[in-house]
Amino acid sequence: MKSAHLLAGASVVVAGAVLVWSTHTPASAQAPSAAQIEAAAMAAAQTGSPEARQQLQRWARQGLPVAERELGTLYRKEPERQGPARQLLEHAARAGDAEAAYQLGEMLRAGFAGAAGQGGAPGQQGQPGQPGKAWPWYRQAAEAGHARAALTLGQMAANGDGVRKDAAVAARWLTLASDLGNAHAMFLLSNAYRYGVGVERDEARGFQLLENAAEHEYPPALQDLALAVQSEDAQRAGHLLKEASEHRRNNWNRY
Repeated sequence: MKSAHLLAGASVVVAGAVLVWSTHTPASAQAPSAAQIEAAAMAAAQTGSPEARQQLQRWARQGLPVAERELGTLYRKEPERQGPARQLLEHAARAGDAEAAYQLGEMLRAGFAGAAGQGGAPGQQGQPGQPGKAWPWYRQAAEAGHARAALTLGQMAANGDGVRKDAAVAARWLTLASDLGNAHAMFLLSNAYRYGVGVERDEARGFQLLENAAEHEYPPALQDLALAVQSEDAQRAGHLLKEASEHRRNNWNRY
């Protein structure tokens, strides 16, 4: 029953997006708002609306960064359009769009298939992951306040993914992501303080970060917090474990 309500709610959101862009498409002399562009992108992605896709393409040809970002993000899902996707995202990122910079970083870090037989068009070559080239784009996004980009930089520095492994650098980016409200970063940073990895050991601060991550309903934090308080408050520990289980089930793709 809950799943049915969620699906119904999602359908209403998509239908609303179609209505927003289709009934409020601006005159040619008037630039669309970011909300209108994003509504068209949602309609194109979720309903496959050719009209929404064509409108998005027209706006992108006008050089509107949000439209370029949304069209590039849409093209990322289509193996034969990886080249245009990268061009659109890079152009939007160079215009200062933080989400486009993040998406470009994701694309470069993961790489993409493109050669015949790998899901791409005949004769089109794919590209292996290049995390080192992704780093500057993630950094641009993070410095503009993109929390997930800052989290990714922290993880890359911690693991030596495309850059030199450096726990202190990792902690700095995780701190930024945490300050921007990312629960995953709060959880990772809490462990850094608890064990003194990249930062001076501070168990009190580590515990506070764990509490903060749990307040943001991050399942691993809820679980670790339950274990931490179990000896002093078994009832709270039980509630936390139940909450962690519920959030893992309902938000499995959120983090």
